[in-house]
Amino acid sequence: MDREFLDKLLEQISVSGCEECGQEVVKSHMQPFSDEIWTDEMGDVICILNPESPVRVMLSAHADEIGLLVTRITEEGRIQAIERGGIIHQNYPGQKVRIHTQKGIVYGVVECGRELFKQDNLKASDFLIDIGATSKKDAEAYVSLGDTVVLDAGVRELANGRLAARAFDDRIGVFVIMEALKRARERGCEIGVYAAATVGEETVKNGAYWSSTRIQPTAAVVVDVTNCTDYSRFPNPAVAGDVVLGGGPSLCNSPLASKRLNKKMQECAERIGIHTQREAASARSYTDADEIHFSNQGVPVVFTAVPLRNMHTPGEIADMKDVEGCIEVIAEFLCSFTEP
Repeated sequence: MDREFLDKLLEQISVSGCEECGQEVVKSHMQPFSDEIWTDEMGDVICILNPESPVRVMLSAHADEIGLLVTRITEEGRIQAIERGGIIHQNYPGQKVRIHTQKGIVYGVVECGRELFKQDNLKASDFLIDIGATSKKDAEAYVSLGDTVVLDAGVRELANGRLAARAFDDRIGVFVIMEALKRARERGCEIGVYAAATVGEETVKNGAYWSSTRIQPTAAVVVDVTNCTDYSRFPNPAVAGDVVLGGGPSLCNSPLASKRLNKKMQECAERIGIHTQREAASARSYTDADEIHFSNQGVPVVFTAVPLRNMHTPGEIADMKDVEGCIEVIAEFLCSFTEP
């Protein structure tokens, strides 16, 4: 695995709808490994192997992350913002943040008092971000409306090959699909591979739809993260199944998932000695698959997920063994893929 590539992806601020920074990293890194790279007006990046092949397998992972969008600057120079995606509001008071502006990164702190934590329905509009400005005019020299905000959290090495970071959801998926394309290329894969780093999944899921309608895939592999059930009672293992950190990539028994492709993915894992886990779903997946599956005249989809603890927090935890297993299974799937 290319750890430097992963670290660069995780460093970027790519709040939903404003993914340009992360997408530039993808384009730059993947240029030597792609036969073609497509982009579109919304900001999707599609790295392509064997574009001449009539068989096209789409790999999809979303490049965006949850965060805030600046909406207002008060007369006192405080910054106000709204949510972009499903943030956990209690994570923000008293925390340091990074604001992505046209002039570079501006640092701030979300103001905090005991009374704030007593609110029953804490909202992003309750936040006041202090950047050190003394007035509205002073703050406007640093921050503009429409700038994006994330919690100021870096990557930390944990024990046993595990990492903690912000935005593993779903920067780790982007990393997986790009590494899988690289390995498929090394191993002589002959089908068309379209690794799509999509935009907007945390909000409107437009990137998955735009990318799929352009690619017209034969099949699609959607890579995201999934909640572990080994650290809290959410989600309930009786509902979703047991998913543990370090237990291998997860496949999903979902009404959206192709049984044929699920079986093929499982066979690929067994052939190369990768242990997989199974989770269950009874409705839409809240991933890119929800748009890809219904695009064109219908696209068969299979889910592959990296188990994650603490999703949508600045301390998401992933096990790199699960990441490596996910890459290997997808590379094997691509190299052995044949049409039904």
